[in-house]
Amino acid sequence: MSHNGVGLRAVTRSVAFLTAGALAVTALSACSSDEKASKPLAEQDIAPAARDQVADGGTLHWAVDAVPETLNTFQADADATTTTVAQAVLPSMYRLDANGRPQINPDYLESAKVVQTEPKQVVLYKLNQQAVWSDGREIGAADFAAQWRALSGKDSAYWTARNAGYERIDKIERGANDLEVRVTFARPYADWRSLFSPLYPKDVMGTPDAFNDSARKKLKVTAGPFQLKKVDRKDDEVTLTRNPRWWGHPAKLKEIVLRAVPRDKRATALAAGAIELAEIDPETLGRISLAAHAGVKAGSSPLAGPDGLPGHRSGGNLGAADALRSRAVAHGDDEEAADEELSARQKERRALAAYAREQAALKGFEVRKSLEPAYTQLALNGASGPLADERVRRAVARAIDRKALAGVVLSPLGLPAVPVGSHLALSGQDAYADNSGAIGGPDAKEARALLADAGWVPGGPVEKEKKKEKGGKAAGTEGKKAGRDSAAGDDGSYIVGEDDKSADRSDDKDPRDHRKGADGPHHLAQDGKQYANKLNQGGAPGAYAPKGTAAPADAATKVLAKNGKALALRFVLPSGPGSETLRTVADRISSMLTKVGIRTEISKVSDASYFKDHIASGEYDLALYSWPASAFPATDARPIFAKPVPAADGSLNVEQNYTRVGTDQVDQLFDQAVATLDEGKSRSLIRKADARIWAAAGSIPLYQRPQLTAAKKDVVNAGSFGFQTPVYEDMGFLKKGAKPAAGPSGG
Repeated sequence: MSHNGVGLRAVTRSVAFLTAGALAVTALSACSSDEKASKPLAEQDIAPAARDQVADGGTLHWAVDAVPETLNTFQADADATTTTVAQAVLPSMYRLDANGRPQINPDYLESAKVVQTEPKQVVLYKLNQQAVWSDGREIGAADFAAQWRALSGKDSAYWTARNAGYERIDKIERGANDLEVRVTFARPYADWRSLFSPLYPKDVMGTPDAFNDSARKKLKVTAGPFQLKKVDRKDDEVTLTRNPRWWGHPAKLKEIVLRAVPRDKRATALAAGAIELAEIDPETLGRISLAAHAGVKAGSSPLAGPDGLPGHRSGGNLGAADALRSRAVAHGDDEEAADEELSARQKERRALAAYAREQAALKGFEVRKSLEPAYTQLALNGASGPLADERVRRAVARAIDRKALAGVVLSPLGLPAVPVGSHLALSGQDAYADNSGAIGGPDAKEARALLADAGWVPGGPVEKEKKKEKGGKAAGTEGKKAGRDSAAGDDGSYIVGEDDKSADRSDDKDPRDHRKGADGPHHLAQDGKQYANKLNQGGAPGAYAPKGTAAPADAATKVLAKNGKALALRFVLPSGPGSETLRTVADRISSMLTKVGIRTEISKVSDASYFKDHIASGEYDLALYSWPASAFPATDARPIFAKPVPAADGSLNVEQNYTRVGTDQVDQLFDQAVATLDEGKSRSLIRKADARIWAAAGSIPLYQRPQLTAAKKDVVNAGSFGFQTPVYEDMGFLKKGAKPAAGPSGG
């Protein structure tokens, strides 16, 4: 994923502190809801329709972020479009249901079960006898074995990005007949259902050359309802067409065209008829909603005057400009200026007419809303600096109001504003339990107490520091990437919590340097009112005094210091147009931290460098990015929370744990969970691991990400899928006169 949907993938903490305090809470919270099944916070929204209501034929143009660099999902540069193609054209032994739970895919499997546990675990797959590759060959044990060998990690000639689970296999062999595949594990593996989804043919997995190169640009042999017709990098399209050898329900659509369209161009592409389905941002949601509710017709606009254009910018202004020109010519005045005015009015009229046409076209679309199977977190880098101290991390966690932050993002979209309670699962999944009690709820008083215990006290002496190079260390290894020299759209840095009363900044000052002006944080002032009414949340002294009582001037902003250094954290954010939500959330978090005396220096960096140069390299204190939920957390989440270990070359191997915070206990719980074949026990171990991750306070889950999909109103069985794997063969266009089944209404 990107930083708004980041793709998958420290200093040792005080064991005495963790044992004495945090884990006492953890043990209780991990077991409290062990047997309570949760439900998804939002249903999928796909305009469901029975297959007999879906027209036969047609092409669905579906917006994606990019044409994939590779069609091999097991390579490092695979992306979301790679996954979409694989789901449509390749076998998957299991698919996820609406609750994010793996279910047997009957198009490929009749059954799959553990048939032996001693001396080794054995899983027997019985394949659908009709399942064949597009070249006519039966899917069988040879394909399973080729994929295992390629992904086992034993042959370094295969350039694999992951081999989780495959390295635990001892052997794969044919069963009693060609339809049976017998997989023997060297070590017990609870997440065995995660394997062989997708399954590539032995033609791809059989040799390193085929794996590394051939499958990047094309897939000659497939076995899904669709097959790959063309990857057009010139026109940025991937075309999928019906598979004539498909044995399941025939695909309703003749073709699916995955068209790369930038997010900020999708409203225009929808209106132009270039795409019928696209994930969108809240701004595009607003444009479609406006079109739906304003009664826009071609040649008119929501604020139309008599000529169909906004009244204050209507044809009267054009007429006035024309009259001005006539008078100018008659009286010998500035004819050139009059011509320029007339030209400007004509351009404005054309622009407004185009806007009106676009709004009229957008009336044919609706927005289908759900929650994405991913959550946004506040990451706290525990490798060095103040956040290496667990008490400071826990203070940050206690200072922020996660429910309020979820509300900022989700409430305006009409989605449930419920904060995420787990690092390892989302509501609706079997492993989900709200373990946030291990860290505690928002409590400014407790946050201040933790900071004081860590030695950060208000009003302490602060050594005069040398002025940093603009942008500071958080801006990157060169210290300049948050400033003028970085990529376009970079907004630079400013400090939240700086106690400076100046409100002016002259034009000759560097706009990145807000240390001598209050221009940067002024837009945060509105947050104060929101939190002043929360009497139980703590806050600045005097904030809840009787009306008219002034708070001490420096109460909320007094610098916390330790060993002559002020407590200030580097908050690194992407600066691109698709990250407005993250920046809004970051501003709210900074305001909350200011109330307990923690200053934040916000550095906005280019999208291209955000993850690679800052998150992955550890050049940040605070950051916002997302992780996808997995149906197999014991396997997929372990590298995200594993304790970093020294590598042979002296560097620190963090795997995907970019917060650099981990514990031996968490690692042990993951190891036990993945080796426990009792599903109930494995689930309990995952929940205990999650509670301990909460207690370590390296990652604070905030909210489940919204999923907004614009769809042409007659497109059915497609939209915001939530947890569920799309059923590509059922997608299509509604027959004339037919109606989709009842379900969540679009926006």
